[in-house]
Amino acid sequence: MSDFRTVRANPVPVKPTKREVRKSSLSGVEKRRGIRMNSQVRVAVEWNSGGMQIRGEAQTRVVGPYGCLVVLHEGLDVNQQIQVTNLTSSQTNQAVVVWRGNQRPEGWELGIELINPQIDFWGLDL
Repeated sequence: MSDFRTVRANPVPVKPTKREVRKSSLSGVEKRRGIRMNSQVRVAVEWNSGGMQIRGEAQTRVVGPYGCLVVLHEGLDVNQQIQVTNLTSSQTNQAVVVWRGNQRPEGWELGIELINPQIDFWGLDL
């Protein structure tokens, strides 16, 4: 009889970025600072451009205690300082764009990190 088990090649190791890996005292590596949840929360994003205050409304796709993934019509640059307002709770937090993804028909995917986030900013148990 033949042995039909597949021989798998060793996976190619991928070096994670500094943002993705943090040291943990128990396991040695921790990938994220908090849990993330798929959730659509309406937010307002404000930023300065050329001396003008600009405001856009967006919807989150994923939220976590330290930030979110939003889809915004404007494609902001990484490291852009912004202000995020949760339109449900009216809470506001300073933030920074840490990742710019793909442009979708509804807008740009942006990873946003909240600066000094409030525990209940999203109104969810995270």
